[in-house]
Amino acid sequence: MSDLINLLQSLPCELAEEQFLDLLKTDSLRIERILSNGQSSPKTGWYDQSEHEWVLVLQGAGTLEFEQGESVTLCAGDSLNIPAHCRHRVSWTDPKQITVWLAVFYG
Repeated sequence: MSDLINLLQSLPCELAEEQFLDLLKTDSLRIERILSNGQSSPKTGWYDQSEHEWVLVLQGAGTLEFEQGESVTLCAGDSLNIPAHCRHRVSWTDPKQITVWLAVFYG
């Protein structure tokens, strides 16, 4: 039997910095829980990943900004697939509550 993990339990009341937790990692797949609370990416920093990323907001809200100028705000239940090498950054996360992201990285 696998270890049981509840992604919404034992959340901190506040975060000084984002928290990243690998939930599952293989050669071709990585599933990660990310906790944010008002954090954003550095203004000059873009994620440029070699793998695709499917992201789901389980709680809270966050805005992703893309290098082409588009931005998308995700709220609880919203998901988005980001192709590999699509440069993006987190421009805002809800400062009033913990935002819980589930990110699936795949080849």
